[in-house]
Amino acid sequence: MGRIIAIANQKGGVGKSTTSINLSACLAEAGKKVLAIDMDPQGNMTSGLGVDKNEQEATVYDILIREKGINECILKEVIENLDVLPSNMELAGAEIELIGVDEKEYTLRNEVEKIKKNYDYIIIDCPPSLSILTVNAMTTADSILVPIQCEYYALEGLSQLVYTINLVKERLNPTLIMEGVVFTMYDARTNLSLQVVENVKSNLDQNIYKTIIPRNVRLAEAPSHGLPINLYDSKSSGAQSYRFLAEEVIRNCEGGDDE
Repeated sequence: MGRIIAIANQKGGVGKSTTSINLSACLAEAGKKVLAIDMDPQGNMTSGLGVDKNEQEATVYDILIREKGINECILKEVIENLDVLPSNMELAGAEIELIGVDEKEYTLRNEVEKIKKNYDYIIIDCPPSLSILTVNAMTTADSILVPIQCEYYALEGLSQLVYTINLVKERLNPTLIMEGVVFTMYDARTNLSLQVVENVKSNLDQNIYKTIIPRNVRLAEAPSHGLPINLYDSKSSGAQSYRFLAEEVIRNCEGGDDE
């Protein structure tokens, strides 16, 4: 099947890497074969899945500068059913190195095409910027999932992201769609979280996931242990929420039918 979903928002601190890590892990837990691709030079997705980003000799950077093929860079079965294509700070240099390179927007896509059939889902964590790395991710993806933090400036920058998605669709990837929006860091004790959700729903003509990810201490702790939330604290509200999100994604992609 090989459904490719890019997790994108150019605002930092909205739960983008947290969503990439835990959605990947919960899809794998549900028995799906998953590849997690880290396109963020910070490498948070890589380390959050228990991979030492500084020890990796082959990363997504090597693919982008065309020194290695994708099969040389994938780490197999980092968690059961979950492979990882890691990244680290080296990736930051790719921006400059790709200047003047022909078809640079398609480098990742061309490599992913070779292995797409091996996976049910490929989840790409984008950097918190609208850069050539993000464009590579969007050109590769079938759809974009946007995490939005439940805070006052939630909608700020979203119109720019939607504009970029439409531009990529128009010029580089005509089949790209907006998968939808998922709310993160929801605090049920504040009226603000509720107001943000209502505001976005009334202002955004997009699919909005029913699952809302709560602000959760265990969720915040898990990356420092190199574990996704379903392995760090399986019974926490964060783990349950990401399981629900994974179920929604599967239903959306497979029309409610089992494969």
